[in-house]
Amino acid sequence: MSEAARHQVIIIGSGFAGLCMGIRLRQAGIDDFVILEQADDIGGTWRDNTYPGAGCDVPSHLYSFSFAPNPDWSRMFASQPEIWAYMQQCADRSGLRPFIRLKQQVTRAEFDETEDQWLVQVNGEDWLQARFLVSGVGALSRPAQPDIPGLSSFTGKLFHSARWDHSYDLTAKKVGVIGTGASTIQLLPNIAPQAAHITVFQRTPPWILPKPDRMISQMERSLYRRYPFLLWLSRQAIYWILEWRVMGFVLHPGIMKLVEKKALAHLARQTPDPALRAKLTPQYTLGCKRVLISNDYYQALGRKDVTLETTPIDAITATGVRTKDGGVHNFDAIILATGFQAAEAVIPFDLIGLGGVSLNQAWEDGAEAMLGVTISGFPNFFMVVGPNSGLGHSSMIFMIESQVNYILDAMKKARELGVNQIHLRSRAQRLFNESLQQRLQRSVWKSGCQSWYQTKSGKITTLWPGFTVEYRRRTRKVNEADYEWL
Repeated sequence: MSEAARHQVIIIGSGFAGLCMGIRLRQAGIDDFVILEQADDIGGTWRDNTYPGAGCDVPSHLYSFSFAPNPDWSRMFASQPEIWAYMQQCADRSGLRPFIRLKQQVTRAEFDETEDQWLVQVNGEDWLQARFLVSGVGALSRPAQPDIPGLSSFTGKLFHSARWDHSYDLTAKKVGVIGTGASTIQLLPNIAPQAAHITVFQRTPPWILPKPDRMISQMERSLYRRYPFLLWLSRQAIYWILEWRVMGFVLHPGIMKLVEKKALAHLARQTPDPALRAKLTPQYTLGCKRVLISNDYYQALGRKDVTLETTPIDAITATGVRTKDGGVHNFDAIILATGFQAAEAVIPFDLIGLGGVSLNQAWEDGAEAMLGVTISGFPNFFMVVGPNSGLGHSSMIFMIESQVNYILDAMKKARELGVNQIHLRSRAQRLFNESLQQRLQRSVWKSGCQSWYQTKSGKITTLWPGFTVEYRRRTRKVNEADYEWL
């Protein structure tokens, strides 16, 4: 293997996780690393999700790196193009471009126990080698295809919202949209004026709150640029307002009844039709599924050229959708707004650890890790946005920065101790996850609904069951007793 193929660290993915890892490595004085990106540009989910109206549901000033604040956000909630541009800016300003290799898809990674190195295969051919392997493959990187009979038989245009086909013109088309999650509530108001008619297929209605969005004036932006402390204060205020939502999600789920009243009032204001309002009224506790925010989704559903269909889908046919009551809906195009494979959380390539055990085998009963970062049986391997580190109330970038801090501390300790392996003890992983799952049992996420937060068996593998400030504290330093240093 050539010297060019050997590195101290290999990072997989160039979304917020991969960029943060790379930037922080450079800040720590470590330049012997490479970022492998399978696509032709950086950006992860913000590169891929380009559907009309795509944007973030976390306020812009918090949905950015703490070490790279952006005084120039144009709105309180940034759109996809603006977020993607921010990521490009971060890569440029940090000098990260020379470390990024595009169109490099990792197809296999295996730990060489004799050399204490990770061997990483790219594009099914070339091999790279590194002491440490970091996965920045996000949970929202793999679109979920619905398990509907006949999906491949449709002869019209069919695509997933996360892989939007901009070459297809929806003008004057009859369109079916399957799903009523975060992407649908953003895209529907944007495509409804264009299409001839849209039918939205809903399994269960989401809880939707008003979106406190507005333009950020030029004067505000000028003040943020001139006085960075004001931008810091704005970020802190947003953070603590969102942080207290944990009280309702985890500590006192009964609080959600108060929030439900606000959501129902929002529904009543925007949906005067009582029949439609009944279809849109959730029958589960707010927070059990992802809480959405929108000011125009309900209004879009009230249009004469938009129909909400709540009868379950029986099958996809050559010409459209057949529902279980025998109804037939013919379409020119079907959009699958069916989310991502988040709960299963399996890395989309063969990852082989000690004893030839694959990560898929280790996670047969559901994904788990220590603080969502390290996994017993997989030395020197780290995950960013791993199991149970997702959030239902705040910014994932805060969690990403916490995890990167933890990884850097582990690498630093390994250098100080002069060891080749950092290996999580199986007992430490088991005790951590037993405690974590006990906490989750008392949360609103286990209040009776089915959501992408859970695996098919009902295990929650996606969410952190507490305050992010607690997570930041626990990831500030590695607990040496949790690991074998070999």
